[in-house]
Amino acid sequence: MRQDDQIAATIDVIAAINPDILALQDIDYDGNHLALAALAEALGYPHFLTLRPNSGLLTGLDLDGDGRIDGPRDAHGYGRFNGQGGMALLARYPLGQVQDFSDMLWADLPGNSAAGVNLVAALPLLRLHSVGAWEVEVLAPNGPLHILMSHATTPVFDGPEDRNGLRNADETRFWHQYLDTSAPRHFAYMGTLNVDPSGGEGLRAPVQDLLAHPTLQDPLPNLPTADWDEPSPGDLRVDYLLPSRTLSVIDAGVFWPTDGPLVEAVQEASDHRIVWVDVDY
Repeated sequence: MRQDDQIAATIDVIAAINPDILALQDIDYDGNHLALAALAEALGYPHFLTLRPNSGLLTGLDLDGDGRIDGPRDAHGYGRFNGQGGMALLARYPLGQVQDFSDMLWADLPGNSAAGVNLVAALPLLRLHSVGAWEVEVLAPNGPLHILMSHATTPVFDGPEDRNGLRNADETRFWHQYLDTSAPRHFAYMGTLNVDPSGGEGLRAPVQDLLAHPTLQDPLPNLPTADWDEPSPGDLRVDYLLPSRTLSVIDAGVFWPTDGPLVEAVQEASDHRIVWVDVDY
């Protein structure tokens, strides 16, 4: 019953914001896309995309040293089955070209930390992105808008080697490097980087550097996006919507009502809150 309540609450919250483009995180992937198609229909989105995530995709290696090769931590990204906690993009407008960076090797990122925190045997096959990373062209009325999406690993649940923290940092640095060389004209980053630039766990320098990238603007500095237990980890900013500087920001916010009919729905839907930005170009 709680899952049904959560789905209904999620639909109510999204319908209240009614965005033209919606990036969903932590939605399970199924090969026929039946669940996503049903959600898109319920919300009135004629166009949607999902791709098989790295979460739960087994590497064939015993990455966590427990003597098995079939556990959730033996996958490219944590997951009890391949497809757990994936991503999806829903849009009012048609979708164009798609680039999927999800199979990029961690060891192939310039300046990466992979060698210091992984088995030598894992380096030729372990992927950088724990869930995925995409660039999706949305054919909006004013011209193409490119959506950059990813969901970085949580920088906790490891040991003193800080493997998850270093991986999170490299997943964030990927986008900085990509924008240095391949930034499209009109774009927005939409995703969960899972690190706050000023608090909580994780290596903060990479997200601080990304927020300062000359191609980006940050319309919502210092606003938390996740409702977590106090005092630790507390409310943190871990979800981001960062438009390119070629876009004019009309308004922006984090949907976190403190009164009214949607307070309970927002709490039931997720411990993360919707980040929204209105742009023109």
